[in-house]
Order: sequence, then structure tokens, then C-alpha cells
Amino acid sequence: MRAALKSCLACFTWLLAGLAQGQGADAAPACPAPYEMRALNLYGAWRAQWQNSDAPAATLQLERHPELGDSVRGRVERDGITALLAGDVNDGDLTLEESRDGKRISANWIGRVVDGSCGKEIRGIWTDADTDAKRDFVLRRQSGWQ
Repeated sequence: MRAALKSCLACFTWLLAGLAQGQGADAAPACPAPYEMRALNLYGAWRAQWQNSDAPAATLQLERHPELGDSVRGRVERDGITALLAGDVNDGDLTLEESRDGKRISANWIGRVVDGSCGKEIRGIWTDADTDAKRDFVLRRQSGWQ
């Protein structure tokens, strides 16, 4: 009986180790450091607030890009207007391109994941491609599905 129990425990330990190793390859860390951020850490809803501006907040919805696996695509809604987004995160640096017409870039979001935020806050500069107007932004992950 004791030998069977030891054998069962050894199999269970081996199984857990294999599952943990397999999860590490595909799953995102629960609290990623900026350099650990990947596209899948961006999936979901984000709220953009503009610093030093009276402009209303914007809502971003990001998902996996269907053609570029380590990139995101999505939408931003601001002032009743919806624009398309595409971009990625690399070593904690976020780059999103915004397109109001789906053909050309109308704005860029360049930001940095905030240290200690577990990937839930990004700060940077939004730049209008036509006027070169710039706004400081803070993106915060919204609760819910992630």
C-alpha cells in the first residue's frame, strides 16, 4: 500500500511539474514587470485619461491581432468617434497606431508600462498625425475580462 502511495505521489508531482512548465510557455505572468509584457497582457478594456487637458476620457478595447500573433488590434472611442488601433508592446514600450478611416495613420500612442503596476498602467504621449498636437495620457486597465 505504501509503495503504491509513493508511486502515485511521484506521478502526481511529475504531472504538476509538467503542467506548470507548459503553462509558463503560453501564459502571461500574473504580475508582469514592464520587460515581461506581451501582447496578451494588453487584451481587454482600457481607459485613457488625458493629463493637463479638459478632453473627455477615451475607451480602448484591445484583442489579439489575427495576422500578427504578438500584436494587438482594437478600437478607441473618444468624443463619439470610433477609430481603429493596431500595435504592440516590446520590452515595456507600447506603440499603437490609430486610424480614423481604416486606411492611414491618424495618430500614434507611444507609452511605457509603469513599474510596479503589474501591467495595468501605461503612461505616454498621444500625437495627432495631421497637426502634430500632443497630449500626455495615462492608460489604465479596466476590471473585468483580461
